[in-house]
Amino acid sequence: MMQKGWAEAVKKALQDLQLNVVEMTDENATLDGGDVLFTGREFFVGLSKRTNQRGAEILADTFKDYAVSTVPVCETLHLKSFCSMAGPNLIAIGSSEAAQKALKTMQQMSDHRYDKLTLPDDAAANCIYLNIPSKGHVLLHRAPEDFPESAKVFEKLKEHMLIPLPNTELAKVDGCLTCCSLLINKKTSL
Repeated sequence: MMQKGWAEAVKKALQDLQLNVVEMTDENATLDGGDVLFTGREFFVGLSKRTNQRGAEILADTFKDYAVSTVPVCETLHLKSFCSMAGPNLIAIGSSEAAQKALKTMQQMSDHRYDKLTLPDDAAANCIYLNIPSKGHVLLHRAPEDFPESAKVFEKLKEHMLIPLPNTELAKVDGCLTCCSLLINKKTSL
């Protein structure tokens, strides 16, 4: 019941921003936001316990101007458990066998060649990239106290404003940084 109320609140907020809201009405379709990686050029959709082929097909039907490719996700919660965008052409990816296998699948399915930032810890690869006009490239990433070795890799991104965020409490319930965010690219006069 609480999730339905939350979903309605988000829907209303998006409508108040005059954004087009598309609802999946197919009861057989599932699509978890944690399984959707938008690169700015195309979508990769993780097929997991939370997302199925029908959900990916509805996403493809909704965003006809973009390629949509599916990536099997077996050993983790969802696709963004081990990868996300860390820049306009940069995929942050974990080092596990499952993460590297998913990356290989994405590379085979794409006509574009992305740069990759390989992190020792899969969970640290879940980061949030923002391109803020007054700040430039901003990257929210897991803090050194969470993943010290991965934090050292992020520090090599000299062109980014890095904002380390501790996430140990939310991680206890599989909450990643991207799970706690809803990014909207819209200029508005709020």
